[in-house]
Amino acid sequence: MIFITAKFRVRPEYADRWIEIADDFTRATRDEPGCLWFDWSRSVTDPTEYVLVEAFRDEEAGAAHVQSDHFKEAQQTLPPHLVETPRVVNANVPQDGWSELGEMAVPQQG
Repeated sequence: MIFITAKFRVRPEYADRWIEIADDFTRATRDEPGCLWFDWSRSVTDPTEYVLVEAFRDEEAGAAHVQSDHFKEAQQTLPPHLVETPRVVNANVPQDGWSELGEMAVPQQG
């Protein structure tokens, strides 16, 4: 799978509305057949920073994402709300989803 994490620094006047501003893009991306997940989180130390954790089934799905109409629209509509170009880590990972963090295993109840 392709695993991507991106940091978005949002202009302070838009920070509380960022999820709403990015909502159409988020919904359309989550509806892509090759999207495994597309999840936003807000930094606990910087209220203007959002982190996007996303994954796509394979390179074909990743290519379809960046060639989609909603991605092209987001390239136009989202940057005016940002302080700087988002920073990203993009990697091919040899698995299909989340693995358990065994070092913090939760004991079985009962």
